[in-house]
Amino acid sequence: MTQSTIGSPWLWGVSIAVLLALLVTDFLVTRRPHEVSLREAAGWSVFYLALPLAFGAGLWWAFGGAQALEFVTGFVVEKSLSVDNLFVFLLLLTAFAVPAEVQQRVLLYGIVGALILRGVFIAAGAALLQAGTWAFLVFGAILFGSAVKILREAVTGAGLERDVAQLRSVRLLRKLMPVTDDYRGTRLMAYERGRRALTPLSVVVVAVFATDVVFAVDSVPAVYGITEDPYLVFATNAFALLGLRALYFVLRTTLAKLVHLNHGLAVILAFIGIKLVLHWAHDLWPAVPSIPTPVSLAVIVLVLVTVTLTSLHSRNRTRATRS
Repeated sequence: MTQSTIGSPWLWGVSIAVLLALLVTDFLVTRRPHEVSLREAAGWSVFYLALPLAFGAGLWWAFGGAQALEFVTGFVVEKSLSVDNLFVFLLLLTAFAVPAEVQQRVLLYGIVGALILRGVFIAAGAALLQAGTWAFLVFGAILFGSAVKILREAVTGAGLERDVAQLRSVRLLRKLMPVTDDYRGTRLMAYERGRRALTPLSVVVVAVFATDVVFAVDSVPAVYGITEDPYLVFATNAFALLGLRALYFVLRTTLAKLVHLNHGLAVILAFIGIKLVLHWAHDLWPAVPSIPTPVSLAVIVLVLVTVTLTSLHSRNRTRATRS
């Protein structure tokens, strides 16, 4: 792992400016409510996949292969976790019967909320690492706990049975203000019988923000398991989240087919947890081996390929049994 940060004030400033410009562009794209076609979603997905590849090449040219490899590995981890994000978004949009033409606006609000939360968690993680190597044990414990939770939900199906309308944040919101019976385009508030009321879109956005908190707890320690550089942690999160809106519309028919995805994510989080604990032990006792970044990337890619193949095999076997 890199011990020093490459993020100069100038680089941070440029990166945040570019991020804001991309978010503004996304808001302009979603300003006119419309149902997203596969062609449109695929075009944006290719664009948001090309950006991190170009960024990684720039890192390689400017700072060397170590930083570029850490970025690529962190991006693969974040992108795989973001697919789980998309699955939960799919459940939320279905549960609240969000009209197809405003779904991308909900996703965009969710991405903005996730970026803000990740920024807070990244800063907190950097402060913990400055306090001492014991922070790696904290991150490792978080990842082990998350891995067990995800695996349990994958086996029992508990995560799919959760009634999102019963989230505490959603229930509190409905107690504080009245909610209209129908959606009003992309408006979050409207006037109903002479008084201001929230639209169902506001309730969905709050539900999405509530799930963003959970995902931030998992994802930031996972990337700190790849690199200690806060700038690279920020970059991997930003690039992984920016393309979520378009990726959702590309993968929404595919998500249900990846029945073993959560099993793979649990393995990845547990593996990175082990990597963090070994890194902590290596700092204290150099004889303890640490896991190099290339090995981490190979393991993560192997796990993702494996769960994709087993998911497709399981689905084909189920079809054969039914026929």
